[in-house]
Amino acid sequence: MFVVREGFSSIGRAKLPAAITVTISFFALVLLALFSTASLSFLDVIQQLRSRVEVEVFLGDAMSDSQAMDAARQIKMVKGVSEALFVSKSEAAEAFAQDFGENIVKILGSNPLPRSVRLKFLAEYARPESIQRIVPEIQAIVPDADIRYNQSFLGQIEQNARLFTLVTGGMGVLISVATIVLIGYTIRLAMYSRQEKIRTMRLVGATGWFISAPYIIEGALQGLLSGVLAAGTLWLLSVQLLARYEPQLYAVVQPSTLLVYPATVVLGLLLGVFGSALSVSNYLRVVSKR
Repeated sequence: MFVVREGFSSIGRAKLPAAITVTISFFALVLLALFSTASLSFLDVIQQLRSRVEVEVFLGDAMSDSQAMDAARQIKMVKGVSEALFVSKSEAAEAFAQDFGENIVKILGSNPLPRSVRLKFLAEYARPESIQRIVPEIQAIVPDADIRYNQSFLGQIEQNARLFTLVTGGMGVLISVATIVLIGYTIRLAMYSRQEKIRTMRLVGATGWFISAPYIIEGALQGLLSGVLAAGTLWLLSVQLLARYEPQLYAVVQPSTLLVYPATVVLGLLLGVFGSALSVSNYLRVVSKR
């Protein structure tokens, strides 16, 4: 009880440094929460784009409709393929008429369009390297097929995803480190202001844990308060502003915010504990050498 009471009362003894740390940590966590929401929403969009990637398998004229439909069923069984839609010659002509407004049969007197199988993939398999591994399996089923897909589009998706992940991940690390340093600095100031008391406690046999626990609790409270305030601010920004004025954008980010709210609170608590524990251990190590 003494340790817990000291941890709570420590904030009251150093109100200004604690307020400054909570305020700066709050802004850092808000920024981190916004970055996290944007990152998760961007990854959701990437997953949706991947799920819409299509591969067109153009079949040879020697195959009949029944053989082509059987090949489509076999291709559907390939790992990673979520949909294999058979497109007959007449359906291809109808699609041509819808896209270009012309009847190709009337123009040419016959239908030169080939039968095809239109493939869609599970999101985790809709990557260039995954599709390149799947293509040989499809060719083993239909050796004379012409397989086509937009490789450059897929490459751009993966390149943008990697770049965005690196940028947001780097910013997240920098903000987290800054928060740890700020909380640790405040805790160290508090320990320096009470160094006589700490020295007395060591002389009467107090353990390192007994001395450091109140300061770790103080740092945890500061981090928890910053996290709660940051999560509340994110809720205000998303629900009260974004949902009201940009409902379409809110629909994109809303699933991500449901994860970011509790994560911000937990992260604030963890950063507070880690920053204070690091500062306390360094201080006690220096003191013990004197």
